[in-house]
Formats: sequence, structure tokens, C-alpha cells
Amino acid sequence: MKFYIGVDGGGTKTAYALFDENKNVIAEHEGPASNHENMEGSFPEAAGIIADGVKTVAAKGNVDLADVSGMLMGLAGIDHPYQHDAMQEELGKLGVTGARIYNDGFIVIKAGVGAGAGIGYNCGTGTCCNSLDTNGNMLQIGGFDVLSGDKGNGHWVGNQAFRIMYDQLCLGKDKSMITDLMGEKAGIKDRETLLDSIAVLEGEDGEAFLRKLIVSFFEAANNDDEPALAVIEEMAQRGADYICGHVNAMTFDCDVINVVLSGSVHTKLPSHKYTDRMAELVAERTGRKFSFIKLDCAPVMGCINWLLED
Repeated sequence: MKFYIGVDGGGTKTAYALFDENKNVIAEHEGPASNHENMEGSFPEAAGIIADGVKTVAAKGNVDLADVSGMLMGLAGIDHPYQHDAMQEELGKLGVTGARIYNDGFIVIKAGVGAGAGIGYNCGTGTCCNSLDTNGNMLQIGGFDVLSGDKGNGHWVGNQAFRIMYDQLCLGKDKSMITDLMGEKAGIKDRETLLDSIAVLEGEDGEAFLRKLIVSFFEAANNDDEPALAVIEEMAQRGADYICGHVNAMTFDCDVINVVLSGSVHTKLPSHKYTDRMAELVAERTGRKFSFIKLDCAPVMGCINWLLED
């Protein structure tokens, strides 16, 4: 029996899975975030987290790391060859060698469509759009936050929701349902309570407050709130930019191009108005047919699909 390890390293957590040759999950482990770009210790710190996780999941499955036949990692923050090489070097110092390392956006494609070509668009903690074309070429678009004009991830949506409330309460602009909903969820009633909430957003309870903003935003959009719908259009246009960028640059010799949507904004929230509009824009701009697939399995499954496909 052969064994394989897959790693999905993100900005909030890292998932590890030990598989057998039949794609059965033998053991799983979840550890801290492993994006080196968010760490003071950069590659050495991130590699330490990943190495510990790899060794832990192997031990949980009673498998010696030396007996693992293949290892594939999809890691946030691995966007350039030098980053790949730096991570390989640091992992090697810790006894983890031979791993295939890619940006985490690529394993999303393999998780969603298995073998073959496709585009993966992730909006979770961050934004990233990746593709694998018919000829096996790989391309990443986005992933550099404001530098690449990323939109649609959780932090971006939360910021837009806050800005809409600010416009209403501090600038006297259009009234939004978001403000009413945040009044119920977080006690936002006027300019003072809104400005006071900045400290909450930047404090230890910031993630919980951010989730309330995001949920309120999509609830308002689904009730045809005009300020929210304006942001939905902005998200959809930028998402279409990214997907069309792949279609224009890559080769997809298929009648229907698969687009895998991953990340919490795409898979855990009622964001259909945004994704439906994005799909409409992509079809209009390219004249191609698409199948938009919401990822319904753990992205780490893309690691074993890819390993066994090759």
C-alpha cells in the first residue's frame, strides 16, 4: 500500500491529510496558518509550522514519513519561483523533502474537476484566481491585494460594508439595510457607535465583528439594497476580469470551461447574486460556455487527485 500527504496552507489555518493509493483519508490534522507573508519569521517560521503538521498527520496514521510515496502542497503566498525555492529549502532543513509545492489556488481546480483543465477562483481570507489549461500550463492572476486590485474576499467585503455605513451615518448618503442589520447584530446606531466599532474591528474580537459585517452585506444585497448591489456589481466585474484574463491567455480546448468557486464568500454565504452576475459577464465578454462549480469538498482533496493523476 502506498501513502501520500496533501497540505492546504492558508491565511487562517492549514489542513493536512494522509491518503492511501485509493484516495481514502487515513488521517487528518488541522494546524495554524502557514502563509509566510503574514509572519515575522517569514519562510523559516512557516516551514516550521508545515513540517510539524506533516509529521503529525503521518504519526496519526502510523506511517513513517520515509514511507510516504508522494507529497503535494498548495500554499498561500507561494506566487513566484523564488518563494517556491525558499520554502523547499526551509522544509528540507526540517526533514521534509520531495514535496511538490504550488500556490493553494491550483489545488482548488483539481479538487473541483479532478483531471483536466479548469479555472479556480478563490475568495476567502484573500483573493486568487488560477488556471490549468489543456496543455498543462499554469497561470495565477491576483493574490497581491491592492497591488493587483483584488476584490471579493472576506476582508474586502467587510470593508465595503463598513464604508457603506460610514457613507450613510457620517456623510448623509444613501440609506442602507446594512446599517439596520448591524444595529441589530452589533449595536451600530449612529456616527458615534460606528466610529467606536473601529476599535472592535481592530481588536481581538475583530474577526467576529467582520463576520457580522459580511453576513449583513449579503443579506442586504439579497434584499435588493442599492448600496450593496453597487458593490456586488463591482465584485462581479473584477471577478469577470480575472476569469476572462485566463481565458484570453490560456488554451481551453473544450466546449465548456469549468470554473471552480472556492473560499467562504463563494461557498458558505448566500452570494448567488454576485456569482450569477459574474457568470453572465464572463459569458458576454468571451462568447464561451462555462460551468461554475461551487467546491463542495475540502481543497486538500485536490492534492491527492493531482498526485494520482500524474
